[in-house]
Amino acid sequence: MNIKARITFKYSEEEEAKLTLKSLQPDNLGFIDSYRINYCYICNLNGDSLRTILATIDDLLFSEIIVEKIMALRE
Repeated sequence: MNIKARITFKYSEEEEAKLTLKSLQPDNLGFIDSYRINYCYICNLNGDSLRTILATIDDLLFSEIIVEKIMALRE
C-alpha cells in the first residue's frame, strides 16, 4: 500500500520559511520532498505503511519545533 501525506507550515515572514527549508532539508533527503512557496514550507511524504508515515510526521514536527525555538532566540 502506498500512503501519501502533505504537511504545510505557514509562517508570518518569508525568511522563516526559507530558514526552515535550509535547516530541515538535509535531514529529510530521501524521506520527504520539501520545498518553499512564499511564506510556506511544504512537505510531501510517501510511505509503504501508516506506521512509517506517522513516525516520519512525528520526527518532522519535532524538528520543526526545534527550528521555531531557535528562530525565536534570534529576536
